[in-house]
Amino acid sequence: MSEHIKAWNGEYKRSIWKGHYSLEVLDSCCKTGRLLDAGCGSGKYAIPLGMRGFDVVAVDVSLNALKMAGKSIAGRKLDIGLLAANVYQMPFSDSSFDVIWCYGVLQHLLLKEREAAISEFRHLLRKGGLLFIEVLGEEDMRYGGSEVEPNTFSRKNGIIYHYFSKSELEELLGKFSCNIVESRKEKRFKGKSYTRHMISAVAEKP
Repeated sequence: MSEHIKAWNGEYKRSIWKGHYSLEVLDSCCKTGRLLDAGCGSGKYAIPLGMRGFDVVAVDVSLNALKMAGKSIAGRKLDIGLLAANVYQMPFSDSSFDVIWCYGVLQHLLLKEREAAISEFRHLLRKGGLLFIEVLGEEDMRYGGSEVEPNTFSRKNGIIYHYFSKSELEELLGKFSCNIVESRKEKRFKGKSYTRHMISAVAEKP
Protein backbone atom coordinates (compact mmCIF):
# COMPACT_ATOMS: atom_id res chain seq x y z
CA MET A 1 0.00 0.00 0.00
CA SER A 2 1.31 3.47 -0.92
CA GLU A 3 2.45 5.76 1.90
CA HIS A 4 -0.13 8.44 1.08
CA ILE A 5 -2.85 5.78 1.42
CA LYS A 6 -1.44 4.48 4.73
CA ALA A 7 -1.40 8.04 6.06
CA TRP A 8 -5.19 8.01 6.35
CA ASN A 9 -5.13 5.70 9.35
CA GLY A 10 -3.50 8.47 11.36
CA GLU A 11 -6.26 10.90 10.43
CA TYR A 12 -8.85 8.94 12.40
CA LYS A 13 -7.54 8.79 15.96
CA ARG A 14 -10.67 10.17 17.59
CA SER A 15 -14.33 10.46 16.75
CA ILE A 16 -15.05 13.17 14.19
CA TRP A 17 -18.73 12.40 13.52
CA LYS A 18 -20.48 15.73 12.99
CA GLY A 19 -23.50 14.75 10.94
CA HIS A 20 -23.58 14.94 7.17
CA TYR A 21 -23.79 17.39 4.31
CA SER A 22 -26.83 17.72 2.08
CA LEU A 23 -27.99 14.67 0.14
CA GLU A 24 -30.51 16.62 -1.94
CA VAL A 25 -28.74 15.61 -5.15
CA LEU A 26 -30.30 12.17 -4.66
CA ASP A 27 -33.88 13.40 -4.46
CA SER A 28 -34.53 13.67 -8.19
CA CYS A 29 -32.41 10.67 -9.16
CA CYS A 30 -32.93 7.63 -6.99
CA LYS A 31 -34.58 6.58 -3.74
CA THR A 32 -33.44 3.01 -3.09
CA GLY A 33 -31.03 0.33 -4.29
CA ARG A 34 -27.70 -1.24 -3.41
CA LEU A 35 -25.23 1.55 -2.77
CA LEU A 36 -21.45 1.56 -2.38
CA ASP A 37 -19.96 4.36 -0.28
CA ALA A 38 -16.45 4.41 -1.75
CA GLY A 39 -14.19 6.00 0.86
CA CYS A 40 -16.67 6.19 3.73
CA GLY A 41 -14.39 7.58 6.44
CA SER A 42 -16.17 7.61 9.79
CA GLY A 43 -19.60 7.19 8.18
CA LYS A 44 -20.56 10.81 7.48
CA TYR A 45 -22.49 9.79 4.37
CA ALA A 46 -22.95 6.05 4.84
CA ILE A 47 -25.17 6.51 7.89
CA PRO A 48 -27.66 9.03 6.44
CA LEU A 49 -27.70 7.04 3.19
CA GLY A 50 -28.60 3.94 5.18
CA MET A 51 -31.27 5.90 7.05
CA ARG A 52 -32.76 6.88 3.68
CA GLY A 53 -33.34 3.23 2.88
CA PHE A 54 -30.39 2.37 0.68
CA ASP A 55 -28.74 -1.04 1.07
CA VAL A 56 -25.31 0.39 1.91
CA VAL A 57 -21.88 -1.22 1.70
CA ALA A 58 -19.11 1.13 2.87
CA VAL A 59 -15.38 0.76 2.23
CA ASP A 60 -12.34 2.66 3.44
CA VAL A 61 -8.58 2.11 3.70
CA SER A 62 -8.43 3.29 7.31
CA LEU A 63 -9.21 0.69 9.96
CA ASN A 64 -9.57 3.46 12.53
CA ALA A 65 -12.20 5.14 10.34
CA LEU A 66 -14.09 1.88 9.95
CA LYS A 67 -14.09 1.35 13.74
CA MET A 68 -15.60 4.80 14.23
CA ALA A 69 -18.18 4.17 11.53
CA GLY A 70 -19.01 0.80 13.07
CA LYS A 71 -19.74 2.35 16.48
CA SER A 72 -22.02 5.01 14.97
CA ILE A 73 -23.80 2.43 12.82
CA ALA A 74 -24.36 0.11 15.79
CA GLY A 75 -25.68 3.00 17.88
CA ARG A 76 -28.30 3.70 15.23
CA LYS A 77 -29.08 0.00 14.72
CA LEU A 78 -28.45 0.20 10.96
CA ASP A 79 -27.56 -2.71 8.70
CA ILE A 80 -24.53 -1.33 6.82
CA GLY A 81 -21.70 -3.54 5.64
CA LEU A 82 -18.15 -2.28 6.33
CA LEU A 83 -15.03 -3.40 4.48
CA ALA A 84 -11.37 -2.38 4.40
CA ALA A 85 -10.35 -1.77 0.78
CA ASN A 86 -8.90 0.76 -1.66
CA VAL A 87 -11.49 2.42 -3.89
CA TYR A 88 -9.42 1.49 -6.95
CA GLN A 89 -9.17 -2.21 -6.05
CA MET A 90 -12.32 -3.66 -4.48
CA PRO A 91 -13.43 -7.28 -3.99
CA PHE A 92 -16.87 -7.06 -5.62
CA SER A 93 -18.31 -8.69 -8.72
CA ASP A 94 -19.12 -6.66 -11.82
CA SER A 95 -22.57 -5.00 -11.87
CA SER A 96 -22.92 -5.30 -8.07
CA PHE A 97 -24.33 -1.83 -7.33
CA ASP A 98 -27.11 0.51 -8.40
CA VAL A 99 -25.37 3.55 -6.94
CA ILE A 100 -21.80 4.50 -6.04
CA TRP A 101 -21.21 7.47 -3.73
CA CYS A 102 -17.68 8.94 -3.80
CA TYR A 103 -17.51 12.34 -2.12
CA GLY A 104 -14.18 13.92 -1.17
CA VAL A 105 -12.15 10.85 -2.11
CA LEU A 106 -10.74 11.05 -5.66
CA GLN A 107 -8.88 14.23 -4.74
CA HIS A 108 -6.68 12.21 -2.41
CA LEU A 109 -5.38 9.86 -5.13
CA LEU A 110 -2.61 10.08 -7.70
CA LEU A 111 -3.45 10.12 -11.42
CA LYS A 112 -3.12 6.38 -12.08
CA GLU A 113 -5.14 5.64 -8.94
CA ARG A 114 -7.90 8.05 -9.97
CA GLU A 115 -8.10 6.43 -13.39
CA ALA A 116 -8.17 2.95 -11.83
CA ALA A 117 -10.91 4.00 -9.40
CA ILE A 118 -13.18 5.30 -12.17
CA SER A 119 -12.59 2.12 -14.18
CA GLU A 120 -13.44 0.08 -11.08
CA PHE A 121 -16.64 2.06 -10.52
CA ARG A 122 -17.71 1.49 -14.11
CA HIS A 123 -17.32 -2.27 -13.71
CA LEU A 124 -19.13 -2.35 -10.38
CA LEU A 125 -22.16 -0.36 -11.51
CA ARG A 126 -25.13 -2.01 -13.17
CA LYS A 127 -26.32 -0.69 -16.52
CA GLY A 128 -28.07 2.61 -15.84
CA GLY A 129 -26.39 2.83 -12.43
CA LEU A 130 -25.42 6.22 -11.03
CA LEU A 131 -22.07 7.49 -9.79
CA PHE A 132 -22.04 10.55 -7.49
CA ILE A 133 -18.73 12.38 -7.15
CA GLU A 134 -17.54 15.53 -5.44
CA VAL A 135 -13.94 16.84 -5.60
CA LEU A 136 -11.89 19.95 -4.92
CA GLY A 137 -11.55 22.47 -7.76
CA GLU A 138 -8.25 24.08 -8.76
CA GLU A 139 -9.40 27.55 -7.66
CA ASP A 140 -9.91 26.37 -4.09
CA MET A 141 -8.25 28.34 -1.31
CA ARG A 142 -6.48 25.20 -0.08
CA TYR A 143 -4.53 24.79 -3.34
CA GLY A 144 -0.82 24.30 -2.78
CA GLY A 145 1.82 22.28 -0.95
CA SER A 146 4.67 20.11 -2.16
CA GLU A 147 3.79 19.28 -5.77
CA VAL A 148 4.14 15.61 -6.73
CA GLU A 149 2.07 15.65 -9.95
CA PRO A 150 0.36 18.46 -11.88
CA ASN A 151 -2.15 20.16 -9.52
CA THR A 152 -1.40 17.43 -6.94
CA PHE A 153 0.29 18.17 -3.64
CA SER A 154 1.52 16.28 -0.60
CA ARG A 155 0.90 17.74 2.85
CA LYS A 156 3.05 17.28 5.96
CA ASN A 157 0.73 14.53 7.19
CA GLY A 158 1.42 12.55 4.00
CA ILE A 159 -2.07 13.04 2.58
CA ILE A 160 -2.35 13.78 -1.15
CA TYR A 161 -4.55 16.62 -2.44
CA HIS A 162 -5.41 16.92 -6.12
CA TYR A 163 -7.32 19.93 -7.48
CA PHE A 164 -9.53 19.30 -10.52
CA SER A 165 -10.67 21.40 -13.44
CA LYS A 166 -14.13 20.77 -14.85
CA SER A 167 -12.66 19.58 -18.16
CA GLU A 168 -10.38 17.12 -16.34
CA LEU A 169 -13.30 15.53 -14.51
CA GLU A 170 -15.26 15.38 -17.79
CA GLU A 171 -12.36 13.53 -19.41
CA LEU A 172 -12.01 11.16 -16.47
CA LEU A 173 -15.72 10.31 -16.75
CA GLY A 174 -15.61 10.05 -20.52
CA LYS A 175 -17.25 6.61 -20.64
CA PHE A 176 -20.22 7.82 -18.58
CA SER A 177 -23.12 10.09 -19.44
CA CYS A 178 -22.73 12.84 -16.89
CA ASN A 179 -23.79 16.22 -15.55
CA ILE A 180 -21.00 18.22 -13.93
CA VAL A 181 -21.58 21.30 -11.77
CA GLU A 182 -19.09 23.74 -10.25
CA SER A 183 -19.63 25.60 -6.98
CA ARG A 184 -17.65 28.63 -5.83
CA LYS A 185 -18.37 30.12 -2.42
CA GLU A 186 -16.57 33.05 -0.87
CA LYS A 187 -15.34 32.71 2.70
CA ARG A 188 -13.88 35.50 4.81
CA PHE A 189 -11.16 34.96 7.38
CA LYS A 190 -9.58 37.83 9.30
CA GLY A 191 -10.86 40.36 6.80
CA LYS A 192 -9.65 38.49 3.71
CA SER A 193 -11.80 36.76 1.11
CA TYR A 194 -11.10 33.17 0.03
CA THR A 195 -12.77 30.80 -2.45
CA ARG A 196 -14.11 27.34 -1.78
CA HIS A 197 -14.19 25.67 -5.20
CA MET A 198 -15.98 22.32 -5.49
CA ILE A 199 -16.90 20.25 -8.54
CA SER A 200 -19.61 17.59 -8.41
CA ALA A 201 -20.86 15.08 -10.96
CA VAL A 202 -23.79 12.72 -11.42
CA ALA A 203 -22.64 10.11 -13.95
CA GLU A 204 -24.75 7.34 -15.45
CA LYS A 205 -23.32 4.10 -16.78
CA PRO A 206 -24.66 3.56 -20.34
